[in-house]
Amino acid sequence: MGILRTDKISGLETPTPVTNSVLFDGTGDYLSIASSSDFTFGTGDFTVELYVNATNFTNRGTFYDSRAVGGTTGITIGHEASTGELRVYMNATSGSDITAQSTDFTTDTWYHVAVTRSSGTVRLFIDGILKDSGTRTSDMNNTNAVNIGYKTYDSSGYDYFSGYVSNFRILKGTALYTSDFTVPVHALEVIGDTVLLCCNNPDSAGADGTGKTITANGNAAASTVSPGLTRDFTSGTEFKGVTVFDTQGYFVPPSGTTEQRGRGRGLFGGGLAPGRTNSIDYIQIQTQGNAQDFGDLASTREKLAGAAGAIKGLFAGGDISPTTNAIEFVTISTTGNVTDFGDLTDSRDDIAGAANHTRAAFFGGDNTNIIDFVTIASLGNAQDFGDLTVTGNSGCGCGSPTRGIIFIGSTVQYITWATTGNATDFGDTAITNTSRMATSDSTRGIIAGGYSSPAISNVIEYVTIATLGNAQDFGDMVDGIYEPCGASSNSIRGVLAGGETSVTVNTITYVTIQSTGNAKDFGDLTKLRKIGAACSDSHGGLS
Repeated sequence: MGILRTDKISGLETPTPVTNSVLFDGTGDYLSIASSSDFTFGTGDFTVELYVNATNFTNRGTFYDSRAVGGTTGITIGHEASTGELRVYMNATSGSDITAQSTDFTTDTWYHVAVTRSSGTVRLFIDGILKDSGTRTSDMNNTNAVNIGYKTYDSSGYDYFSGYVSNFRILKGTALYTSDFTVPVHALEVIGDTVLLCCNNPDSAGADGTGKTITANGNAAASTVSPGLTRDFTSGTEFKGVTVFDTQGYFVPPSGTTEQRGRGRGLFGGGLAPGRTNSIDYIQIQTQGNAQDFGDLASTREKLAGAAGAIKGLFAGGDISPTTNAIEFVTISTTGNVTDFGDLTDSRDDIAGAANHTRAAFFGGDNTNIIDFVTIASLGNAQDFGDLTVTGNSGCGCGSPTRGIIFIGSTVQYITWATTGNATDFGDTAITNTSRMATSDSTRGIIAGGYSSPAISNVIEYVTIATLGNAQDFGDMVDGIYEPCGASSNSIRGVLAGGETSVTVNTITYVTIQSTGNAKDFGDLTKLRKIGAACSDSHGGLS
């Protein structure tokens, strides 16, 4: 049996690279990044955030600058000399063009500083507290190189920063913060719309998480001094069973099983927004907040199906005029565009999907009774699984580790994942609705919303997946919704997103699956969206 060093596993043996910083001595030190459209924010939203510790206020210290020599287009963020007042200049020509400022900044202290623009409003946050805001809708069409630690515009030796910068991140197109927030305690990561993530590596001042080339000038150097951030260990493998330690800090791996804990990334792809879209959004199910951009499908389409295992998220079929049989996948823990997986047995839309650890199934569509399945770990075309008990469109599905559940009209059917064969009757829902959404944890499936002329439903029902029988009342949605973008879940929450009320909406709500009750507000999708598909890495017992 192999043995593992406990300090290796816990990350305590050596400093974790993502918790470190870059030291600037205030006399010629700075980082420079070549010209890129990634730093041309235009009139759109953005986020610039960093952890910063100034060692003195001798200079007018610059954190970030994208203005050219003598130019006015771009942004400069830094502190004043003597007082240390933080200032944000955008498309500015003089001190009178300050967009936001704050005096809440001192030396020898770590601060989280964030500057965001959302719909023209620029906000300055220090340690998660909104300190100042201003309106600046002008076009930041600068195309010059950018600097960290030095101001190129009207530059002099007086503009070098003295101190430490850690976990410097820029997002183009997203304003992460628009009101007071809890400062991240874990090292920042590359998320949707990230165009720069640097100043976090103990070995290289020029390391960047997005692949850009950063040049370290002067004596700018990597440092192990940090704001005390840690890696996010809330997700990952938890050892269960008997664990043996000895005095040398070694342990024998446990005799029990391992399980994934704290997982929960949900994806929402395709649909109408209001025209067909190929975009994919994602959320972290265990938290609350607005969705972020994940990547794109290969083509714009609606009425598609989603299903996922613990690693891959699959999107299948749909209407792209004409319908398609394409199956595409993403790796859920990262962000990026889809990759080809294979094909359904035929082209169709209005289909439903569900999955367990190993298999994904796609049900019905175009008034068929077809059930296709794929093995999630292996790329390839779908195979015939069996038939539904009824034909129909606009169904929805969910699953546990052993069973897949499909809802069409008022009927509830199920399949057993480990075998192939026709679906079997499970029971009925209380109301006969089309265009609903369903999701599950490992034991309970919920179904929500739908349309039965002339009414739009806000009803949520549930079934116990291991026990045949009719659905029971769970609670109510915030609004009556049909033609949803979809539903996803982890082991605790079900998240319901998008759809049509009397208009298309971008709202996200959630329920606690094991506790009956009404849905609560979660946040918003990136856009108005309906008739899409959803999946997650931790539904149906995967977490």
